[in-house]
Amino acid sequence: MRHRHNWMLFLRFGLVGASGVLVNLLTLVLVKRMGPLPEEAIVGVPLTAFNVRWYHVYSTFAFFVANLWNFQLNRSWTFHSSRHAGWWREYGPFVAVGLVGQGIGLLLLTALMHRGSPIVLSPSLLDDSTGLRTRLYWAQLIVIAVVTPLSFVLNKMWTFAAVRSHHPGLADPSHVAAALAVDDPAERLGHERPVPVAERRGPVDRAR
Repeated sequence: MRHRHNWMLFLRFGLVGASGVLVNLLTLVLVKRMGPLPEEAIVGVPLTAFNVRWYHVYSTFAFFVANLWNFQLNRSWTFHSSRHAGWWREYGPFVAVGLVGQGIGLLLLTALMHRGSPIVLSPSLLDDSTGLRTRLYWAQLIVIAVVTPLSFVLNKMWTFAAVRSHHPGLADPSHVAAALAVDDPAERLGHERPVPVAERRGPVDRAR
């Protein structure tokens, strides 16, 4: 029952993530069209031969928009925690988890976009001539696919942990099943079983 519930949580998290992918990509398309060329360098990374490029900025901006979208849906639908914890109390860990994923994603994005990388997406196949042949969009999709499972695990274990600790049934229905499996109603409520009157009498009383 616990594993089934976890799979349901992951399914809901995935559906929310799918909607977040659309938000992420739409935001990415919008800022890309409004800004400079994605591969244009902005500033050099100290002590390295690499540069921060505009596609890093575009990806990070799209991340924050989609992260806020995903958080609100996960809070109200996936983990049902909106009634049990403050908004800021949960958003802090959620965005922190997202930033960890975004950091990993930016490294992967760089590897997919940098011309000297062994896993660079083919510039001849994805020549940016159309939307479907834009390298940045495909690289962002790959990043999202890699980072999403990690985000789910970290969010389940940390972001909503405080809520689950006070309301175990929200995350694990086996708590309810275990309670229903107890035969004695008093034990199900966490109270001591009442002692019958005959058992409370002493030896002398029973002899009478």
